[in-house]
Amino acid sequence: MAARSIRAVAPLRQSDTDACPGALRLHAAADGLLARVRLPAGELTGVQLGALRELTERFGDGFLELTSRANFQVRGVKAEDAETLATHLRAAGLLPSATHDSVRNIAAPPLADPRIRALTRSLDAAILGDPGLPRLPGKFLFAIGHVPLAADVSAVPVDALFTIRLAGHDTGLRVPADRVVESLIAAAHAFLTERGSGTAWRLRELADGPARVSARVSQALGLTAGDVAAAAPVDTLDPGDLLGVLDQPGSPLVSAGALVPLGRLGGVPMKVLEKAGRLVVTPWRGILVTDLARDAAASWTDRLAGAGLATEADSPWVGVTACAGRPGCAKSLADVRADATETSRFADGLPVHWAGCDRACGSPAGRHVLVLATAQGYQVGHSGATTHDVTGAPVSQLGDLVAEARRV
Repeated sequence: MAARSIRAVAPLRQSDTDACPGALRLHAAADGLLARVRLPAGELTGVQLGALRELTERFGDGFLELTSRANFQVRGVKAEDAETLATHLRAAGLLPSATHDSVRNIAAPPLADPRIRALTRSLDAAILGDPGLPRLPGKFLFAIGHVPLAADVSAVPVDALFTIRLAGHDTGLRVPADRVVESLIAAAHAFLTERGSGTAWRLRELADGPARVSARVSQALGLTAGDVAAAAPVDTLDPGDLLGVLDQPGSPLVSAGALVPLGRLGGVPMKVLEKAGRLVVTPWRGILVTDLARDAAASWTDRLAGAGLATEADSPWVGVTACAGRPGCAKSLADVRADATETSRFADGLPVHWAGCDRACGSPAGRHVLVLATAQGYQVGHSGATTHDVTGAPVSQLGDLVAEARRV
């Protein structure tokens, strides 16, 4: 497949229409350039993680950031190193296409069964092979299976078929597994057609977007929409549900799950994880070592815990996330990671996200506690609604307020 030169590496400009960074188009942060490494369905190998460790130690700040879409970010990259970084990412199999880098956005359940695993890989291959899809915005998200993210186009299994959902809406379209990929690709093309020359980044931003896109998909694939069924209840996962030894659906094998404190993965745990065969990054800033024999899983959780990762549901890091904060982000009003570290304690209840400014980058989906930095201190509230304004008080006093808010 033809691809543009790797020399297309360039810092991201605020004037760019699509502000999503990637491995080729880097974001200029206060601590240097930021490269985002997309991991479709959160998957990578231990060998690839080892390559990333070496790259972030050589070109970045020595850490990998886990994002809320289960990708990795390398911070602190110098402009003169960006092209070499991209070359090494390509060699590691983490940049298979220069033209399609920003659109390989695929979500899947972290503990996906073999059928969904195969479909996500087929979808990634179809995206890479489609010359029209690089026009998709970098935020456009595909999904297969039940995921905790707001996907633009998704296929959700219902009995033997898959329901095609657009911006979360049931379209009435039902397809067998062997038509899932073509249906999602058709929906992406339909979005581009309906978007035209507009600036919508997400399908939900189009007026009557789900209906318009659904009509085009039906026509393109010869599908007939059936009755729209009420959404069946789905067991939603909490941040602490993917820790320790975990059964894998449809397999006798198991996974070992751990949470990465504040989503910053350092060299010590990376050296442990790179000895794994298959890894899955989760939207809760966790990581799974998958496809293990049951009698090997306990030793893996011990090694992960020994490397500083959280493997128990009562860890103070469960449900706690933060944006980059100072000094990495010029817009941040506080070193939110340091403050979260100082005040975090185990509290059962809602997730909590620490944000250095009102953009609240990296906030979790769904209801959560937001600890928002202000010029005078912090505001503590629920998904944007302020309940406490902590002005001028020591950061140490925040711990009780945050714990109380999480239990509401």
